[in-house]
Amino acid sequence: MDGNCCKSLQNDKKFTLAPPPLPRSAATVYPCKRLVTNYSAPSGHSSYVFSATRDLWERLFYEGYKADVRINTVNGGIVYAHSNILAMASPVMRGMLEQANRHHHRWRSISIFGVPHDAVRVFIRFLYSSCFEKEEMEEFILHLLVLSHVFVVPHLKRECERKLELGLLTTDNVVDVFQLALLCDAPRLSLICHRMILKNFKAVSESEGWKTMKQSHPVLEKEVLESVIEEENSKNERIRKINERKIYLQLYEAMEALVHICRDGCRTIGPYDKDFKANQPCRYVACKGLELLVRHFAGCKLRVPGGCVLCKRMWQLLELHSRLCADPDNCRVPLCGNFKQRISKQSKKEEIRWKILVEKILRTRGTGIAPCFPPQ
Repeated sequence: MDGNCCKSLQNDKKFTLAPPPLPRSAATVYPCKRLVTNYSAPSGHSSYVFSATRDLWERLFYEGYKADVRINTVNGGIVYAHSNILAMASPVMRGMLEQANRHHHRWRSISIFGVPHDAVRVFIRFLYSSCFEKEEMEEFILHLLVLSHVFVVPHLKRECERKLELGLLTTDNVVDVFQLALLCDAPRLSLICHRMILKNFKAVSESEGWKTMKQSHPVLEKEVLESVIEEENSKNERIRKINERKIYLQLYEAMEALVHICRDGCRTIGPYDKDFKANQPCRYVACKGLELLVRHFAGCKLRVPGGCVLCKRMWQLLELHSRLCADPDNCRVPLCGNFKQRISKQSKKEEIRWKILVEKILRTRGTGIAPCFPPQ
């Protein structure tokens, strides 16, 4: 083509060259909703499985095209499968297939007894496509847990454990699941079952699973009962410590209120050399009760220790304050210095008892074991 012809083509709009259309992206051909993420892929790898691929494996299982294995189940049931797929999905099945005898130069025959026929069918289907129906999983989950453990299919075993943990575990089946978890080496599931048994022991002990375990595994029942007793004792110990801590906090608050009353005054009572407003707001919770106790102590005719229960309590509070006070010489609480002088005259046993009480109060309060309530 000469130069004049090229020039005429360039001037002709009909022959204007246009770029070819861009190729369609993979997302256009296969919508994202048809992509299924494979969460069991190795760390650092991304894996997506097209639903068409899974449908292909499902068809291969259901149609049994060129199947070469017959799996015998209970009541004469048969599930057809492919030896290559079974061998790659389960090392145990690979060994069984290698030992199986060929029949008519095509079929290998293996047997899976002890579980329902439909449970075997659901299990083999999972080996093909990792798929299952929700209703079938709920019905045969215990059988699938056993099959996944026996034939070493870890991803199915994890799925069974997850389904049980997320809602299929009940007080009726928890004992059965607990025993299977121990047999199938599922420590997390066995721990969850054990906690559920401890938490709902009354309902669990009335279930059929518990009655069966009591007859078939008395040693396991004894161990569970011992753990229930231990848990109950631990619970009672926790409650005791909580109540004890409340008492120590109340004693410390009473000491704060006592110093506040004797130094600043509160509501209707206070030091003689200070003016205060009656019914004024107070931030000390223990003040109201302590005011009543101080008024009783001031007017009681049986103030000697042992003569009056309320007065005895007041004497104990005053002595406890003296052991917490940092400056008894300038303290406004009555008898603070006197109690300090009495400490050296007390018996060793009584001294140890008071020291332990003071340390527990301060430790509960979080103030250490140093004296407190310095003068202001």
